[in-house]
Amino acid sequence: MNLEDVQQRQDHRRLPIDEVGISGLRYPITVWDRDEGQQSTIAEFSLSVDLEASTKGAHLSRFVEDLRDYAAGSPLGPSSVAELVVKIRERQRAGRARIEITFPFFSHRPAPVTGAGALMDYQCTLVAQSQGDEVTWRLAVRVPVTSVCPCSKAISDYGAHNQRGHLTLTVKPATAGQAATVWIDDLIDLGEACGSAPVRPLVKRPDERHLTMAAFDNPVFVEDMVRNAADALRKDDRIGWFSVEAVNDESIHNHEAYARIYSTAVGASAPKSGRG
Repeated sequence: MNLEDVQQRQDHRRLPIDEVGISGLRYPITVWDRDEGQQSTIAEFSLSVDLEASTKGAHLSRFVEDLRDYAAGSPLGPSSVAELVVKIRERQRAGRARIEITFPFFSHRPAPVTGAGALMDYQCTLVAQSQGDEVTWRLAVRVPVTSVCPCSKAISDYGAHNQRGHLTLTVKPATAGQAATVWIDDLIDLGEACGSAPVRPLVKRPDERHLTMAAFDNPVFVEDMVRNAADALRKDDRIGWFSVEAVNDESIHNHEAYARIYSTAVGASAPKSGRG
């Protein structure tokens, strides 16, 4: 039976589409792991292309076919994602293709005194785009931390308010050749070092005592956290562009405090957070 390819009909509204595709697609994948080599996880995909004004529709089934073939191959990384986004653009005969992949990354984090450890999950997002001969990508990692308020510590007779927050570190490589050396694990380590103390999945009483006192001895504002992270990233020759966001879920306010720095604005003032 000869079935018509309706997507290839002509459209006469003269309106190109910036993005058309599929989203919310979950698929098992393997990702590179600095310490363990590889790990398995489940990712959520958004895959899209642009569409010229004269074409009625994109072939949505091809997105799933391409992802199926990709996921059966090499682990998730800059090279394999670049191959996938180029394949999608070429099969759809599009000018531009884009992939957004969100997934939990698991890392074994030991407690500071007893060494008791367990897996912690970190939310990661990898975005790749193919346009012409160029493929660009960026990696974002969300890292939870503990923070103690320097102002509260300075003005209180005893104690200080503290909260859990997180840093989101987003990076692009300086060159395509350096892309594979930007590890998720590296960004996790950096994010944890920028708070008052790290968050750990399993702590015993000696660990709780250590983390509590370590945080109290190292109070930081959200401004401090983004500046600490940005200062380290701008000195890293693997990184060509970055952004850093810190958010605190304030313990004495009914709002959050946040700050952001983009690498194009290093040296300028970070956006101010709200504090009582």
